Amino acid sequence: MAFEFKLPDIGEGLVHGEIVKWLVKEGDTVAEDQPLCEVLTDKANVVIPSPRPGRVLKFGGKEGDIINVGGLLCLIEVSGAGAPAQHSKPQAEHEPPVSEHPSADQTLFTVPKEMPGSQYLTGVPATQSKPAGRAVAAPAIRKLARELGVSIENVHGSGAGGRITEDDVRKAAAKPHETSPAASHGLPTTHAPAKPQPTHLPAGSEQRIPIKGVRRVIAEHMHRSKSTAAHFTYVEEIDVTELVRLQEGAKKHAAEKGAKLTYLPFIIKKLIAAMKKHPSINATVDDEKGELVLKGYYNFGIATMTDQGLMVPVVKNCESKSILEIAKEIQRLSDLARAGRIPLEDLRGGTFTITSPGKLGGLFATPIINYPEVAILGVHKIEKRPVVVDNAIVIRDMMNVSISLDHRVVDGLTAAEFIAELKRYLESPQLLFMEMV
Repeated sequence: MAFEFKLPDIGEGLVHGEIVKWLVKEGDTVAEDQPLCEVLTDKANVVIPSPRPGRVLKFGGKEGDIINVGGLLCLIEVSGAGAPAQHSKPQAEHEPPVSEHPSADQTLFTVPKEMPGSQYLTGVPATQSKPAGRAVAAPAIRKLARELGVSIENVHGSGAGGRITEDDVRKAAAKPHETSPAASHGLPTTHAPAKPQPTHLPAGSEQRIPIKGVRRVIAEHMHRSKSTAAHFTYVEEIDVTELVRLQEGAKKHAAEKGAKLTYLPFIIKKLIAAMKKHPSINATVDDEKGELVLKGYYNFGIATMTDQGLMVPVVKNCESKSILEIAKEIQRLSDLARAGRIPLEDLRGGTFTITSPGKLGGLFATPIINYPEVAILGVHKIEKRPVVVDNAIVIRDMMNVSISLDHRVVDGLTAAEFIAELKRYLESPQLLFMEMV
């Protein structure tokens, strides 16, 4: 009989999902819990497994299509009651499809326990045995191996059925004799493969590129923010000479504690101090109820550029974390985001967002608010500039900040007062420790 498999509600407030990639073809015979497709939900891909053994008769949509929860995902001709599906290919070929060159959107997560296929971890069945001659590893693990310069085929899998885990790859990377072909030829192995450069189009021609996957999610989110929040931007120049001195002096100690200390943890702590005096900045808007929701906790989203596009991992409860703890958490989340393995939970619950173009810096920008938050801070590069101090021209470490706010709920004066308070803390970092923020 034919079974209509409908897109399930994975318990994350999902309304619809985009089919990123079919892992089987129409007409294929599938086993129960065999991965069928990857569905994009809120900047993450979820592997959807088959709830029944049988043959895939028809897809409910092609790659790039949007399917509502409860909408037809695919039609499966179910095998006889209690009878296992007959495979027309060797069993080894029925392991979850793993691409040697996964798409940029492969960010895979565990299906919740209440759903069929809950034994899957990033698309690999925990009970699966390793087929001869091929390493059993999820796309994200293979990508991590490439980034670390490890040959996945030389890694011994410690997981169930010989599955290769993240720890296996990292241990292999720590061994100097286990290098990839790229490393043996002196090629860079610490970064993800470079994106293919766009070719030059012939004169007078045009090219159409579908806006889908994570890029579509970003586009929708940015459009909603600009269409809903009344944006305005306020810019200030800040003398961070003392902050630079403090950070430089603390980097070695942080490294000994296993933390990569940037300026961001200091800025976060100073933001909290300023927000306690201006609570309307650390807030969200509930447009349905017409309410401004002030937050007594500080969950800061850190805009991070990845191969999948822009993601905003959230450092939770910054007010209860030390500067070193914040530094470690930023690094952990950034690594997960860039490796395509960040959980949905770490992308949600933000109360304020920080974005920085890094060393490219620029002078100022007009960042788009991460709706429904009410503000986003743009942090620009620190550079030495001549400034006037006590009627003398001196060289100081200077930095610009740009804050965009929702003018529906935050007035211009509040923005100016808030940034003035932030400037006071950044220019005199010792105040941070005196007030124990």
